[in-house]
Amino acid sequence: MRLETARLLLRPCTADDLDALHRLWTDPEVRRYLFDDRIIPREQAAAMIQSSLASFPTHGFGLWLVHRAGEDAIIGFSGLSLTGDPPEVELLYGIAPSAWGQGVATEAARAVLRYGFAELRLAHITAGADVPNVASLRVLEKLGMTFTRRTRTQYGEVLYFAVTREEFHKRL
Repeated sequence: MRLETARLLLRPCTADDLDALHRLWTDPEVRRYLFDDRIIPREQAAAMIQSSLASFPTHGFGLWLVHRAGEDAIIGFSGLSLTGDPPEVELLYGIAPSAWGQGVATEAARAVLRYGFAELRLAHITAGADVPNVASLRVLEKLGMTFTRRTRTQYGEVLYFAVTREEFHKRL
């Protein structure tokens, strides 16, 4: 299930995307907040892709790769994942530094939220960002998400946000 915006194409990731995704996820600027600055092994990236592949038929969501319309190069990812106990649906995204400052993260994440609310009829979606990740916090605000809690982890403080289906649709 592909998602399209005015400028972007989002497609589910596949096992064939391992090299490209691992490169993105180990980029020093991307992993800084995404993996708490750890270089994840290729096997972990492969496991994350397999988890996404299994999630689509089970939950209707996983990770989508972000491309500019008409281009093959991957410039990021966005998706939904189950997290926590009780489980919540969490928005995820990461964009290559070459595409920063162009609204790509907001546009891709908005497409994923729209899909989650319109197609899957999810009641609410959460997202978290490290306190120093000001750009990601701005994206969450632009998406209409509101602050719900602050949590301290072994890697630092994380701010969590959420948006309901009704709140999201009011902002469209």
